[in-house]
Amino acid sequence: MLRWQNRWSEAISEFETALALNRNLVGALQGLGRCKLYTGSIEEVIPLAEQAIRLDPRNPHIGWRYLLIGTVLLLQTHTDEAIVWLEKGRSTMPTEPFHRSWLAAGYALRGESERAATELAEARRFAGESSFSSIAHVKAGGIWGVPKVRELFEATYFAGLREAGMPEE
Repeated sequence: MLRWQNRWSEAISEFETALALNRNLVGALQGLGRCKLYTGSIEEVIPLAEQAIRLDPRNPHIGWRYLLIGTVLLLQTHTDEAIVWLEKGRSTMPTEPFHRSWLAAGYALRGESERAATELAEARRFAGESSFSSIAHVKAGGIWGVPKVRELFEATYFAGLREAGMPEE
C-alpha cells in the first residue's frame, strides 16, 4: 500500500522486513526494486529483479521484471542492452502497452524511427488511444520518482517518445 501511495522510503523498510522473514518473496523483491528506482537507488534495482527472475522463472508476469531491468538500463543510457530486456518483456506480455512504449522510446533513441513508431502505435492500440496521446498525458498518469530520477526519465524515456512521434500536448 505504501508503494502505491508513493511513500517509497517507508515501503522499502516494509519490503526489507518481509524479505528478512522470507527471502523468496518474489513480489517483495519486485516491489523493493520499484521503490529503489523511485527513490534514486537505481544501481540496486537490477540485482533485485534478477533475483526475482531466478526464484520464479516461469511466473506468467515475469515480463514486469524484464520491464524493470529494461527501464533501468534505458535510464542509464545502455540503450542496446535495454532493448534486449524490453523485447523479452514484450514477448512474454505482448498486449501490455508499457513494454511497447518503452520499446518505442528505446528504438527511437537508437535511431530506428520506423520500429519506434510501430511500437508506439501498438502501445496506443492496447492501452486505448488516449493513454499514450501526448507526453503531458503520460507524465500526468505516471510515477516518476524523486527529482534525480525524473531527470533520467526526461532525458531517456520522454526524449525517446518525442523522437517516436509523441506530441507534447
